[in-house]
Amino acid sequence: MKNQKINVAKYTEFTELVDIKRLNFIADSIQEHCNPGARILDVGCGNGNIARGIGSLGYEVVGIDFSEDAIRYAKSKNTLPNVSFRVCSAEEVAATEHFDAVICSEVLEHLHKPELLVKTLAKILKPGAILIATVPNGIGPRELLVTRPVQKMSKSWMGKVIDNSKKALGYSNSTVQSMSGDLTHVQFFTKGAISNLIMSEGFDILEFGHSNFVEKVFPYSLLTRKIKTLSEIDNTVIDYLPSVMASGFNTVWRKK
Repeated sequence: MKNQKINVAKYTEFTELVDIKRLNFIADSIQEHCNPGARILDVGCGNGNIARGIGSLGYEVVGIDFSEDAIRYAKSKNTLPNVSFRVCSAEEVAATEHFDAVICSEVLEHLHKPELLVKTLAKILKPGAILIATVPNGIGPRELLVTRPVQKMSKSWMGKVIDNSKKALGYSNSTVQSMSGDLTHVQFFTKGAISNLIMSEGFDILEFGHSNFVEKVFPYSLLTRKIKTLSEIDNTVIDYLPSVMASGFNTVWRKK
């Protein structure tokens, strides 16, 4: 199983390069640090794309989420016998099970007390197991120029008009990653903040990577949607720039 060159993205609904880059980062990390028989937990799995992608490598993967709709959808898309989905919390899992790796992708920024989840994940993981966490960079270009202004505007009359117009045109607030209607970011992590949060619960850093640069920032985003080469350049060049310039962080940690 290790070092298999499988197109894990074909088992998902991901089409954007930043999502595929994140999925490949997770897959490569698991193959590098886990044995073939490893059990993997995907916390806040949403629509199940990451769980299915990792399951295509042959690992036993369990995806959990609070949303019954998301889990129902994830089950409807799953064809892999080694991948399963549950409506439950990480605390419920921690009471009876342990895993060799936990994936926590694009979850912590939505929590008012992310430290409670990280503490629970430490209980779920076996000694020496890995935690793969991805979060937006709270002071990166996408959060500063898109997410924060949009969230601020959404609280005004203009935001309500835009939201009602989107609904009238058939648009929803859900994404390919999650069916949740509320994807508000309440945490804005810097590199130091996410590092301190996870290290405080007994983890050592193994890898700290970047997601993308400015491909999601308007008006450049209009071009990257139409010209794939620009998106490829954006996702590649950020790996050679300082972390503060990244729109998100892809990280791997080992439990002591």
